[in-house]
Amino acid sequence: MFDRIHAYLSEITPERPPVLREMEQRAAEDGFPIVGPLVGRFLYQMVLVIKARRILELGSGFGYSACWFSLAARSKGEITLTDLDAANKRLAFSYFKQAGLQSHFDFRVGNALNIARRLSGQYDILLNDINKEDYPKTLDLAARLLRRGGLFITDNMIWSGRVLAANPDKASRAIVEFTRSLYQDGRFFTTVLPIRDGLGVAVRL
Repeated sequence: MFDRIHAYLSEITPERPPVLREMEQRAAEDGFPIVGPLVGRFLYQMVLVIKARRILELGSGFGYSACWFSLAARSKGEITLTDLDAANKRLAFSYFKQAGLQSHFDFRVGNALNIARRLSGQYDILLNDINKEDYPKTLDLAARLLRRGGLFITDNMIWSGRVLAANPDKASRAIVEFTRSLYQDGRFFTTVLPIRDGLGVAVRL
């Protein structure tokens, strides 16, 4: 049933700008994980809802989610991206140029957690999409870097259902630990949305 609902939502979702469709095609051909259009539209919407300007991504790939953020924030956006691969930085900026995006992009190559530890707030949105084993390490960082009312958004909270496994692997255990900790953390108010692979949305209190 979930697969059928996802297929229905994907089919009924309006067309994206050509550059986003091109990025989606590249991701599909290369088997590269991106948040996809259902989550992308949600990110765009959250920028509008809280009037986000400063955005930090922990794990940016070749810039797909940053494109959605930028389309909403326009020239007022200040988006900091992180990724281990310098090739993804070059590819991202080629897509940003192709799309005519007007935001300011600061793409830092390296370990996202180490980069974030050197940053100072306040950010309006922090998108968390790093290695799943490291999810529990992001809680204190998000609490420090987000303004009150800011959003801590985490991808892959359902992890293709592997969080329900009787004998979960290391990544699944880390996601479950992170989810429980996030729900119990008094610095946030959290909801998990069953969009695509599960999206955690926590408001900084």
